[in-house]
Amino acid sequence: MIPRPRVVPNPMARLSKRLRTRRRPRFKGPSFNRMIPNILTMLGLCSGLTSMRFALDGRFGAAAVAIVVAACIDGLDGRIARMLKATSRFGAEFDSLADFLCFGVAPGFILYLWSLQVAHGYGFMPSVMFSVCMALRLARFNAAIDAGPHPAYQYNFFTGVPAPAGALLALFPLFLGLEGRAVGWTWLESFARHPLVSVVTLIGTALLLVSTLPVWSFKNFKVPSPAVLPLMLGTGLYATLLVADPWAALAALGVIYAATLPFSVRSYRRLRAAAEEASE
Repeated sequence: MIPRPRVVPNPMARLSKRLRTRRRPRFKGPSFNRMIPNILTMLGLCSGLTSMRFALDGRFGAAAVAIVVAACIDGLDGRIARMLKATSRFGAEFDSLADFLCFGVAPGFILYLWSLQVAHGYGFMPSVMFSVCMALRLARFNAAIDAGPHPAYQYNFFTGVPAPAGALLALFPLFLGLEGRAVGWTWLESFARHPLVSVVTLIGTALLLVSTLPVWSFKNFKVPSPAVLPLMLGTGLYATLLVADPWAALAALGVIYAATLPFSVRSYRRLRAAAEEASE
């Protein structure tokens, strides 16, 4: 019987095995990159809640800033999720719930404390109507996700005013009143703080939310080459105004956005007519 050769252990192989064992992940779960969009949504939700707390303390300027921060975060979390390929059904539902609180509940609550509180129960009715219309608008948006494919031109438009834009439009009286206070125009602050101004703004914005108005989404918006430089210069000028006089800049942004709605409708009709002609 031939004896088997003795196997001498290789110390380098043993060391390499130990290193491979240590490099194995200790925990199983999603990567941090996939959590970033949901973390941003949570921060936006916290910003909306903080705005309500500022309003209760009478710090309406800080409350308005918190809503603007929530709107900026809402514009980023979805795009970052698509860039990181971290989209999920949970993230979509979480984002919708955060949008309802930040843009459906907080603006009406702030305006009630700002000017509508003097009317008591009647002053609370526009705030409730605004919140209900925002909930309907978000529910319609979520239902449209599972509704199936749409014509290509429809993906460039929202149906009704989107939630962040609706919140900024609703807060127009607050921006106007804060601007009047900043420049010392007491008549402008008194006008913006009149309950009727907030009532008209809330009800008008609520109707825009639940309307079937086609509104530019700006997701696939293509800028003509000659307009690139003027657009960049205009953005820089607006950023300067936002730093120098934030309330005037935010109020002007609401007016400019409302002024683009008729052009959005005209653009939608042109694209729909072109698509119908191409299909014939």
